[in-house]
Amino acid sequence: MKHVWREINFLMRQRASVWAIALLAGLAALSVGLGLQEVARQKAAMSEVVALQKKDTAAIKVFATDAGDAAYYRFHPTWDPPSALAFAALGQRDIAPSILRIRALALEGQIYENEAQNPELALPGRFDFAFVLIYLAPLVLVVLFYDLWSGEREAGRLSSLQAVPKAWVRIWLPRVAARFGLVSSVLVVVFWGGALISGAGIGDTIAFTALILALLGFWTLIATWVAKGAGSSPTNAAVLATIWFVITLIAPAGSNLVINAATPIPDGAAIMRENREAVHDAWDIDRDATLQRFYKLYPEYATSPPMQRPFEWKWYYAFQHLGDQQVEPLSTAYRAGIVEREARAGLVALALPPIAIQRALYRIAGTDMSALWDYQDRIRAYHTQLRTYYYPFLFSAKPFTSADFDAAPEYAPR
Repeated sequence: MKHVWREINFLMRQRASVWAIALLAGLAALSVGLGLQEVARQKAAMSEVVALQKKDTAAIKVFATDAGDAAYYRFHPTWDPPSALAFAALGQRDIAPSILRIRALALEGQIYENEAQNPELALPGRFDFAFVLIYLAPLVLVVLFYDLWSGEREAGRLSSLQAVPKAWVRIWLPRVAARFGLVSSVLVVVFWGGALISGAGIGDTIAFTALILALLGFWTLIATWVAKGAGSSPTNAAVLATIWFVITLIAPAGSNLVINAATPIPDGAAIMRENREAVHDAWDIDRDATLQRFYKLYPEYATSPPMQRPFEWKWYYAFQHLGDQQVEPLSTAYRAGIVEREARAGLVALALPPIAIQRALYRIAGTDMSALWDYQDRIRAYHTQLRTYYYPFLFSAKPFTSADFDAAPEYAPR
């Protein structure tokens, strides 16, 4: 251990090394601060939407005296609270909405209309701790390692150092450990500070820390392998920079293009458009035919009395649901395509450890694609609750009272 401390002291006398580590510490702290700020902003927005919706609902209750009006005018907020570690790896939360107000109308148009952008267009994301870890920390290791052997060779000291008994144990391993330890300590301390502030669980925090160390260990092995070669210091720096560029940028971007081309999927905007067109076209379709199609899905309402007026809410909500049914194959294909792309990206990540670690960080933080789908599944389940709650009032002539307005299902976030 004393050899490691000796090398740390030597390293701290090198201005470039000190500046690189200090810069990394500053960027890591900034990323954690911005991540905590973004999570706080999202939580505040969720609280504000829920509070404002309560006021809006109270105003609607005054005039929405029947089930049709209540289901049409009343919005129901849904939201996806960020996990305690979301600050460190925002993932899909950077591109997908975490708040969505829905009505008991056709759902598919509401979901895709409120997407910031389609999930398949996700880029590396905003500046968060995961970005610093995946993209910037390896460059600091390059600065610390590129001349570890070549610098001594160029200064004429390498032969003497190699002649020292147990040189690997007394000199080289401590030097490697000092560099790895300093970079790891900086990132782990900053991350644990953010985890403490956010109230993250110890299990997830330890798992996230293990991935930090795994990523830094991978780049330490690469840097040591290149630095120990016979190349000059500039050559080593160029080789390491090229390896970083290929592994973190070129290979992921190239594989993403290939995967997207090999796995075409419907466009979210097209699903929304077709859903809206199906709903609008229903106004010109025979009303009885529409209701019969609906009754095949909900036979318990097949005994509902025939329509007596040109417009009745039950017909309106029947073709709203049928609009969702019409685009269900497209929506299913869209999701299946994204899942297939994710699976293929996972296979590619097996050959690119940094990308595999990045995906694992998002998984632990609850910000990966599966978390996005989980939120959409909860929205769909809640929308089904809303529809089936209002249907007895619409199709069975069940009286709708003020108490029934208040008893409508409320969304339960994870």
